[in-house]
Amino acid sequence: MTAVQTRTSNEAWNGAKQYLSQRLGSHGQGEETDFGIPIIDIGPSYSSDLGDRNKVAEQIRQACVTSGFFYITNHGIDKQACQGVLHQAKRLFKDLSRDQKEAISLKKSPYGYGWEDAISTSLHDDVELKEGFNWSYEDDLDPSGGDGGYVQLDGSTATDVNQWPGEKDLPGFYEGVKNYYGSALQLARHLCRLFALSLNLPEDYFDPMITHPSGNSRLMYYPPSKNPRPLDTASADGEVGLGAHSDYQVFTILLCSSTPGLEILSPSGRWITAPTVKDGIIVNIGDMMMRWTNDTYKSTVHRVINRTAEPRYSMPLFFGINNDQMVETLPSCRLATTRNY
Repeated sequence: MTAVQTRTSNEAWNGAKQYLSQRLGSHGQGEETDFGIPIIDIGPSYSSDLGDRNKVAEQIRQACVTSGFFYITNHGIDKQACQGVLHQAKRLFKDLSRDQKEAISLKKSPYGYGWEDAISTSLHDDVELKEGFNWSYEDDLDPSGGDGGYVQLDGSTATDVNQWPGEKDLPGFYEGVKNYYGSALQLARHLCRLFALSLNLPEDYFDPMITHPSGNSRLMYYPPSKNPRPLDTASADGEVGLGAHSDYQVFTILLCSSTPGLEILSPSGRWITAPTVKDGIIVNIGDMMMRWTNDTYKSTVHRVINRTAEPRYSMPLFFGINNDQMVETLPSCRLATTRNY
């Protein structure tokens, strides 16, 4: 990494910490009305009837203007694909040796792709109890085949930048990830159409913006707690897996194992544990969507703490529009009241 890249990275990191501190400081006076994680059956959104699709879109809108989190069921991703990618996560973190992981470490990537230990990307001063594996969008992972126009966040057209485990080290890993990731990309594009309807925009409004989307993703491992116990807001948390943060993209699609751990911060400053929903996938709004909608939709601070005696695995897909797409306030949100933090 060059001196300029290092300086830019440090500036971004410090800016993110300052922004998070501001967001956390804004909690404590908010209203709890309608705050929660609703479960939305999006099966009807695949109907040819616009009315059915609008009904789902309205439920999504209600979730986005309150908590910014919702579960989706009947999402169209094969159950075997979901189970398969979480199995690949377990194989990656448990079957590879430390040396094999270090060979694909994100420290060797100028873009931060590859395996990460707890120290590499902790959001706070304390070391977080997690391991991760990161990659970016590539045409070969996209069921549409892509359009060949993908660019990195820095505007470069670098390709073949993901660091995958070798097939001999972890047979079938890439295909297992591709199977789920490709389905999640298609789900994300479908959700974009529902978001468009929810924002009183033409249903295909976002379609031209997601032909080579920003689709960074990661596999995550959170070890079992050394002191398993339920959430107690009166006690300090000493085993944080992933510190308090808000996601930066348009929205996140989060697949989790059955072990709980996700906690979201209510407007009053109370941590709320996300329940386990059978065959459900979590969707949450990111900072970019909040800015894009002029604060109409809410990105919400959340964290991960594994309070159980079982390991937790997850795969978030941080979905955004094409990195080279011009962004300005959405037409239907230009008269919305801006929220002050």
